[in-house]
Amino acid sequence: MNRLIVGVSGASGSVLAIELLRALREYDDWETHLIISRSAEITLLLETDRIVEETKALADVVYGCEDVAAAVSSGSFKAAGMVVAPCSMKTLAGIASGYSGNLLLRAADVTLKERRKLVLAVRESPLSVVHIKNMLAATQAGATMLPPMLTYYNRPESVLDMTRHVVGKILDQFDIDNDLFSRWGEREGCLCQM
Repeated sequence: MNRLIVGVSGASGSVLAIELLRALREYDDWETHLIISRSAEITLLLETDRIVEETKALADVVYGCEDVAAAVSSGSFKAAGMVVAPCSMKTLAGIASGYSGNLLLRAADVTLKERRKLVLAVRESPLSVVHIKNMLAATQAGATMLPPMLTYYNRPESVLDMTRHVVGKILDQFDIDNDLFSRWGEREGCLCQM
């Protein structure tokens, strides 16, 4: 059984976490361990029609964000890695500086120290110099920045199409085969096939 820790911070884009958890439910060999910050719970209510408990029900295991004694707070807990989607600039700053003020930050810190894959779907626009420096520091520590960028080559018809594209790219980071988006050169009528 592969384990993936999913952290959800208070940045806009909570639908990314919902779609990621939905996608991972399709893989019997993957187990999800979810940490939702208090700010993320508020954002989830503001951005979607889902209640927090519905989102938590998509995960295999759920931890309270203040439960710093949870299994995922230790390097001895085996996991393929962690995703923070969406990742607020506050959470990024905590990760970049090694500040483990809650379970989400501690799990990210453990992921980095154990040299496991940490993917951060950072959300902010425009970016300040402080944001860029924090992204650089986290990248230098071993994290992968995967901001949920808009894509156009696959001609998305909805926000859900764009969201699934980002989720597919997150899954790719963990070598999880998926068909959530059209890959470059695979879409019929793509310019690269002319």
